[in-house]
Amino acid sequence: MRPPSAAIPGWELASSPFHAGELAVQQRAGVIDAASAVGLRGIRRFMPDQHRAFHAQLPFFVLGGVDDDGQPWATLRVGEPGFVSSPDARTLRIAGHALPGDPLAGAWRPGALLGGLGIEFATRRRNRVNGVVQAVDGDALTVVVEQSFGNCAKYIQARTPSFVPRDAAAQSAPQRSDRLGDADVALLAGADTFFIASANGSADAGVARGADVSHRGGMPGFVRVDDARTLTTPDFSGNRLFNTLGNLQLDPRAGLLFVDFERGDLLHVAARAEIVWDGPLVESFAGAQRVVRFHLQEVRRSAAVLPFRWSAVERAPQFA
Repeated sequence: MRPPSAAIPGWELASSPFHAGELAVQQRAGVIDAASAVGLRGIRRFMPDQHRAFHAQLPFFVLGGVDDDGQPWATLRVGEPGFVSSPDARTLRIAGHALPGDPLAGAWRPGALLGGLGIEFATRRRNRVNGVVQAVDGDALTVVVEQSFGNCAKYIQARTPSFVPRDAAAQSAPQRSDRLGDADVALLAGADTFFIASANGSADAGVARGADVSHRGGMPGFVRVDDARTLTTPDFSGNRLFNTLGNLQLDPRAGLLFVDFERGDLLHVAARAEIVWDGPLVESFAGAQRVVRFHLQEVRRSAAVLPFRWSAVERAPQFA
């Protein structure tokens, strides 16, 4: 009989893995004790072997960071599986290259905060890894891991990518605006997935200081366009850690990333977030526990830059 495997240790520091903003949101949501138990058990200052192997098999990786003005952005790196590697459990190396129009292409330097998300839509697996850039070699980033943890499979719409050459003729200089255009509104109306970057770079956050990037999923229509400069999205029940909302509690700046799975376009949005806890607006979204209203500051659209063709979507069980 095979002996049971040793449990992977969790958070080993005396100080909390959560900063004041996360704790405040957990308290308001009534889950602070549950969040503490989950965090101490599931957040680590190293990557388990399972996470290291998972990241290495991915053809794309989601990054969150801040530009020189402190504005968070969410973006993607793409490469052949293996372009994300981990020489050891506390070091993540992200090779590949920045896609055209990447708002963080010139922002990475030693000491920069980086939030990473490995996500495999087809299997609905996802793992987070946040840390500090240690070295930059061309487009390759070496990151010292500060927090690593898994997320559940909830709300992930399954689809499988296959590599295709990018159509250079379809690409153009990124379009910039302070509001959504008609094509942007159409993309958001059909969106079932987006990513959100946020950050708490304050020294007061201690070991919980960092950037973060997270996945959001729903049925088409869950991103509501109120007007050309305002979006509203539901916040469904999740892992109860409130990393994103905790950051937004202290710094409302957020970066949203929407993927056009048909055309390969990427839509980057810089916004200021407003958390709405209750009332008619929350009730207007089925299943929402809160909503977040985003007031847009900048919109950037890069055409045909993502080198994938995607399979037909398989809806998450929560929406079946």
